[in-house]
Amino acid sequence: MRKLVAIFLLTIIPCTFNNTSAQDYSRQLKVSGPSAYYQQVKNNPSKRLAEIKKYIPTIVLDIRYATTNNFTHQIMYSQARAFTRLPVVIALQQVEADLKTRGLGLKIYDAYRPYSVTVKFYEAVRDTNFVADPKKGSKHNRGCAIDLSLIDLKTGKELDMPTGFDNFSKKASADYPDLTKQQLANRELLKRVMAAHGFKVIPTEWWHYDFNGWQNYELLDVPFSAIN
Repeated sequence: MRKLVAIFLLTIIPCTFNNTSAQDYSRQLKVSGPSAYYQQVKNNPSKRLAEIKKYIPTIVLDIRYATTNNFTHQIMYSQARAFTRLPVVIALQQVEADLKTRGLGLKIYDAYRPYSVTVKFYEAVRDTNFVADPKKGSKHNRGCAIDLSLIDLKTGKELDMPTGFDNFSKKASADYPDLTKQQLANRELLKRVMAAHGFKVIPTEWWHYDFNGWQNYELLDVPFSAIN
């Protein structure tokens, strides 16, 4: 309860990381807006942000930041949509096909995230174990990170995992040992399948996977409404 109260207070207390400094970091990092993004896609079509649901119709979306059911308790996205760069969504197709043979599928909590939202997250919770530092940007901002879990295709229910999404505790770490056998098995299965198709889990969050080669993609601040 104390942790929830602290997080709530952080969302309403003004912070010193103001809009001016956010804009400065954006310039320093050369964060691309819509016009620059579309020029990148023109030069290299593989950099296109592809809508996951259009490529994988069976995938389940639970876009938490389009609701108040997230750590900020605020709506951060105006649309409940999920995008990744084109090679990433193709790899996710392979993951989904692999899981289907086991009677399982993916549930997506978050994917591409505009840089401006990353700034808002940092304003709310300044713990870079769980939110990206705006001085560096996020792999989500590059369209190369996915937050997800496993579901049973027959029931549609999520498998038993170590924690819920966006849990800021040690139990959420990718190698936390003190779990039930089923939680350990489910977490390790997700790791294996994702790794087999080019994704790597981050140490602090069992649900967060980065795509190999993320360094080849620019940081973006393109709103969902501007993505064709």
